[in-house]
Formats: sequence, structure tokens, C-alpha cells
Amino acid sequence: MFPPAEAIKQCLVDEIKQRREEGCDVASAEAELEHAADDRDALSSLYDRLAALEPRDEFPFHEPSELGAIRSARPHAGHAPLLTTVSQAVEERIHGGWLGRCAGCALGKPLENQVFMHSAAKLRQYLEAAHAYPLDDFVPHDPAACKAVGLELLECEPSQRGNVRYMESDDDLRYTIMGLDILERRGADFSTRDVAVWWLDHLPATKCFTAEQAVYRNLMNSGAVHDLGQLTDEQLEYVRSYMNPYREWIGAQIRADGWALACPGDPQRAAEFAWRDASLSHVKNGIYGEMYCAAMIAAAAAVEDPLEIVRAGLNEIPARSRLGEALRRTIAHCRSLGFDPARFEEAVEWLWTSFGAYHPVHTINNAAAVTAALLLGGRDFEKVITIAVMCGWDTDCNGATAGCICGAMLGAADLPEKWTAPFNDTLLSEIPGYHPIQISELARRHAKVAARLRSTVA
Repeated sequence: MFPPAEAIKQCLVDEIKQRREEGCDVASAEAELEHAADDRDALSSLYDRLAALEPRDEFPFHEPSELGAIRSARPHAGHAPLLTTVSQAVEERIHGGWLGRCAGCALGKPLENQVFMHSAAKLRQYLEAAHAYPLDDFVPHDPAACKAVGLELLECEPSQRGNVRYMESDDDLRYTIMGLDILERRGADFSTRDVAVWWLDHLPATKCFTAEQAVYRNLMNSGAVHDLGQLTDEQLEYVRSYMNPYREWIGAQIRADGWALACPGDPQRAAEFAWRDASLSHVKNGIYGEMYCAAMIAAAAAVEDPLEIVRAGLNEIPARSRLGEALRRTIAHCRSLGFDPARFEEAVEWLWTSFGAYHPVHTINNAAAVTAALLLGGRDFEKVITIAVMCGWDTDCNGATAGCICGAMLGAADLPEKWTAPFNDTLLSEIPGYHPIQISELARRHAKVAARLRSTVA
């Protein structure tokens, strides 16, 4: 079944914006789109021309998608692993990463609302009306506050204040399980094609969004759907790119944790694993976002300085990328605030002024929000996840990523029980074999995989 003309036109609206952000000249494209109306041939022709565009000569960024070229464009050469063994203390950090991810995800989940994602001011308005600003606990469902802002919270009662008894299913956790499951089955030799196979075997299409949804469709139409292990490089390029204007959005960034928790103390390897995963669905900054977060999570298992963790992430992505520039600006702004969590509102305002033109689920703005939360929150877990969520945009994704990084930095035993005990060590994932499952078991299995992978490092 072909998508309706309206769906194709919306894809082209997003594609024009994406091509503009990539440095291409799209001056005539919007007029062409309007002129094409519902003519499928004209719409298809416009899409093909957009896909063939190259960045303008004066575009100041260098943004490759292949691993070798990415590594050559990093600010520094890769470093040796920070850890040589997976000790009990490291296992504690891995467990902290899992718990932190659950807590941050649950905190942000009720606020994953289109209105809030497009307006941090509206998000704050709701929290103030609910007497929950600034956040210091899970988000309450307050009917009077909903009425005051004219909307309802996302339907996720198990993640609302007073109702948390387990971690409910969410894509931010399903993809973490994916990384663990693939590494248990395939080890360090897993490929992008193995990720494609896992998606179709374990992930219903209804659980995929934006880039992942486009890739799911393209996999089904690839001509190799019954033998994805034989996907050619040409087919993979079609899978990640065709009618996928979301290829630099946050979908890959939220998949970093499953790979990174298996590489404690080895940011470069975590980033490489993330690249293999991200390359199925993303390009350029979409890939870098996952590499950046994976490297930070891996570093967090070995170091205790948030700024050092952020730098470990920056070391794995191209220096002259839009993401690299945005993150350096974010670091500088947080430094100008004295890394003071009490000044988070100034940071939120600056983030929206600087990166608000991006879609609410783009990689760049959300990675900047995570970075600001880490730098301002420091070693205070509650500050880190609440600031990440109060920044707005993709609240559950940012809370989860910031929570995983801070949780891995602190370790499970040092996380406040206020944020971890309500889950009763239980995750519901909707993935066969992992539903329900103990969070502690996932951490133990990740530590076991990490120890096995560590033995294969040259």
C-alpha cells in the first residue's frame, strides 16, 4: 500500500527542513511542493531532487557518516580503555545506570506531550499549577492544573507521582534490552544487519516512531526482508535514507545505553557499537548523538567528574559537526553560570533560544539539554534528572539518558531510594523473555556481558 499524498507531502515538508539543516540550498523547494499539490509523480520527483542535493560550498561543517571518517574528524585520537576489569564496583555502576535510566524515564514520561515538547513555558505552567515546580519528585497528575493549561498528561498512570510500583514499558528501555540481548547472542561481532533482524523479530511496528518507523517500512520493502543478514550496502543505504527525514532525530541517541553499559570504562568501543546500531536508521548528527551518549555512559562507569564524562563523549564525534559545536557552546554557557544548579532556569532559556529551531525530538537540542543537566546537576542525581526533564523537548528520553549517565557515575548504592525503591526492582518491557524482569537481573547480565567483551579487547 502506498502512503496517501498528504503523508508524502508532510514527509517532504520535513525533508526540506532536514536538507536546509544539512546545508543544502532548498530555496525553491517549498514553492515546488505547493505547486505539486497531490500529484504523486511531481511529489516523487521533488523528493528525488532533494535527496540528490549536496551541502553548499560555504557550509562550515564536516559531517561524515562512515566510522573511519568520523574517527578521523574527532578532536583527539581515541584513548585506551579506562578500566581493565569488570569488578564488583563496576557492576554496581552498571546497576546504577539501569536504575538511573528507569528513574529519569519515568520522571519525564507524563510530560511527553506535544504541547510541552514545543514549549518549556507551558511545561513550567503545568508544574506550577500542580505545585510541583521545580520538580523534586515524580510528576503528579493534577486535573486542576491540566484544566489550567488546557490539556491532559500522557496516559501513563504507572509513572505518575504516588502510582509508581514498577517501571512501565517504554521505547527508552526496550532499546536498552535490545543492546543487551544482541550482545548476549552475538558478542562483539554483531553487525548493523543483526540489529535489523532483531527489530523485525522482537519489535512490533507499533512500537516504532519517526526514523525507526521509516526504517521498519523500508526493511519490509528492501527485497531482503526474509534474509536481512544478506542486506547489501546499497540496500542498507536505502533502508536508512528513503523517505526518512528523521535521520538526525533522537531515535538513535536513545539506543545508546544497551551497548554502553556493556563497555564500562571504554568510551571508544561503546561509541563504535553505537555507530553500528545508529547506522541502520540515522546519518551524520543522528549517528553522533548515539556515539556521544554511549561514550559518556561508558566513561561514567570509570570516572566521577561530569565535565570529564562530557569531554569523553565529545572526543568520539567530529569536531566540526553541528552537534560538536552545539555541545561546546553548551559547556561554555554552563561554565558561565558557574555550573550552579540554582541557575537552571537561565540554562533552559538559553537552550531554547539557541536550539529551539530544531524539532522537539531532534538529536542536537536534546543532547544539549542532557549535557546541561549533567554539568549543572553534577553528582546530585535528583538535580540531574529533574533539570533534564524541566528543559522540555523529549522529556522521557532526556531524563532517561541523563539518569543513566549519572546513575553509572554514582553506582546503585548511592542513588536516592526515593527515586529507585518505588520500582520494586521490576521492569515491564513487552519484549518476550523480558516481561516482567528484575532490573537487578538486567544489570547482572549486562555486567556478565561486559566481562566477556572485556576479554576480547586487543
